[in-house]
Amino acid sequence: MDFDPSPAAQEFRAEVRAFLERHFTPEMAERVHRTGQMHDWELHRAFAEQGWISAALPPSMGGQGRGPEELAALFQEFEFAGAPYDGMSISMLGVAVIAQVGTDFHRREIVPKVMAGDALLCLGYSEPGAGSDVAACTTRAERDGEGWVVHGQKMWTSLAECSEWSILLTRTNPDVAKHRGLTFFLCPMNLPGIEIQEIETLGGKRTNAVYLDNVRIGDEWRLGEVDGGWDVMRVALAYERGVMGGMSDGVRLLEAARSWAESSRRPDGSRPLDDPAVRERLARTAIHNEVADLLGARAVWVAASGDLPGLEGSQAKLFATETYTRASEWLCDMLGPEGALQHGVPGAPADGFLEKSFRNATVTTIAGGTSEIQRNNIAERLLGLPRAR
Repeated sequence: MDFDPSPAAQEFRAEVRAFLERHFTPEMAERVHRTGQMHDWELHRAFAEQGWISAALPPSMGGQGRGPEELAALFQEFEFAGAPYDGMSISMLGVAVIAQVGTDFHRREIVPKVMAGDALLCLGYSEPGAGSDVAACTTRAERDGEGWVVHGQKMWTSLAECSEWSILLTRTNPDVAKHRGLTFFLCPMNLPGIEIQEIETLGGKRTNAVYLDNVRIGDEWRLGEVDGGWDVMRVALAYERGVMGGMSDGVRLLEAARSWAESSRRPDGSRPLDDPAVRERLARTAIHNEVADLLGARAVWVAASGDLPGLEGSQAKLFATETYTRASEWLCDMLGPEGALQHGVPGAPADGFLEKSFRNATVTTIAGGTSEIQRNNIAERLLGLPRAR
């Protein structure tokens, strides 16, 4: 099986890399680190000028017709560079879904602003009791004349603080199977009754809790049919396929650790890289990174072949994040007491990047579907084991 990227994907990767060299500055990286906000408006608008927000759409819908290989290359290059892309990825997803299942009102009111890079969408999926299991949504939307009244709570709503709309998942029918009674709205974030509370994660990234207290929303903001939210979710998953994201953290970690091991000196004048134990940990990390890359490439290949790589995506995500967590522990242990020094502290190895990776690694096993959810998916769908929930 050949996972080598197509010439089009390789050409696009080079284009994205050149874009980042021109537009992603150290000042942007520092600002992202300081604020924890995985978004930069200047970089985002430059991205929009390339027409990449509609990259996943076919030309018949005004897009570029980029396939899974090209989209995967795009986000991998952003990860390699350490550039923020949360706003970009959600914008791309939102525009694609609206183009397929939205109304003329949505296309007129939302799409032009998002396409120009002047407005953002956030994802209102997860809840305190329904993280990876989005079908367990309990945020209620109840009919009120020509509109709706929404009340509930959303969690891990990244970029809610700077988004104009939320792609909001609600329950509109509690008397049917849980995935049958769901409805999506494109909820304006400035409506009365919406409260945003900041949450700082262990890895330093900002996310939010969003409270909806009797929020009144017009039916024109509904996305898809009433109780048809699961069909909208399928459209979203179809556009996400192959664009895994979040699986290249181990690469940057290894680069930083190897650079430190080559350039640092111990009291006896030797380099850490001269220590066989250090080389062994670096080698194991490199092996794990290679396997994670192959698993990700397999998921992209499945998507490029026209299928949904749900199982392959679970395998890739589980392996990549769990081995990244393990590697961050190994490499921080390798540093000794200096491993606790953070960014900006004099003498911090790799300017604190290894310490930050240690904190961030655990978060990656939760975001985008917890390791437990991925294991259940693999156990049930691949191994045929009984359902765990």
